[in-house]
Amino acid sequence: MEPISETLKRVVNASAFSERYEKMKNEILEDTGVQSFLAENADSVNKEVVDRGLVKLYEYTTQNHDCETCENVANCQNLMKGFVPQLTMIRGFIELDYARCRQKIVEDERREVSAMISSMHMPKDVLKARLSTVIYDHNTRINLGTAANTFMEEVKTTGKLPAKGFYIYGEFGVGKSYVLGALANELAEEKIKTVLVYVPEFLREMKHAIQDQSLQEKVDYVKKAPVLMLDDLGAETLSTWTRDEILGTVLHYRMAENLPTFITSNFDYDGLEEHLAYSSKGERELVKAARIMERIRSITIPMRLSGKNRRDG
Repeated sequence: MEPISETLKRVVNASAFSERYEKMKNEILEDTGVQSFLAENADSVNKEVVDRGLVKLYEYTTQNHDCETCENVANCQNLMKGFVPQLTMIRGFIELDYARCRQKIVEDERREVSAMISSMHMPKDVLKARLSTVIYDHNTRINLGTAANTFMEEVKTTGKLPAKGFYIYGEFGVGKSYVLGALANELAEEKIKTVLVYVPEFLREMKHAIQDQSLQEKVDYVKKAPVLMLDDLGAETLSTWTRDEILGTVLHYRMAENLPTFITSNFDYDGLEEHLAYSSKGERELVKAARIMERIRSITIPMRLSGKNRRDG
């Protein structure tokens, strides 16, 4: 029986194989990326180095190096989805390194931005809002738009968050929640985390959190957020406990730590104070309501928002 080494020699030396090998080698070496790499490393590359690294060069030439033909990373045809091969020299050998492609960088940045916004029971359309898409068809909207842009400009120029957020109040459906979402997205672009909370659902959730022993964890998560946005404060049915132990605790912490807080409500300051004075049992506690309002006034700037009801279509 013919030794395997002799068989391999005979196959490798076969003319048909040699022709295919040389043709493939020439095609690889004609690749513009390969040529640029070889030219840049002319001092350390010779025929032997090329022959040893031909497999790596072939792997390089068979993959995409731009994102023009890819709609997203999921459809990437490369061996490593979202990564493009780069030729490199390591200890005299041609090797491949992989770097994120343009499409993956864009998608990763989008995910990073999305991760900067934590939503608790907020509508999806609100989470897609941007300040540039807010419609300014009323003086109060123009004023709020100016204030929001000023807030963001201060963040961008100083790298710091202003201590006060906005208390945005107005009629149902005028876009108060949308402005919160827009600000949250602008802050996310600056890598600043925001927690958006729909207050009525959040307070209901807190009652159940007692049973699963997650109450303190959830309260801490909200009160310590770099930026907190409380949506629709005043739409909930308050108990003395949710008002004083939950809402009061969160607001007191943020006042003490100078953490920016944004609030939307159908009530102005006085109307909200009246609402907070009544518990679900009908008890009227003016002092406790005033204490909550003192905290809200100290951490927010009142901004009235008017306009047509945008939920009517």
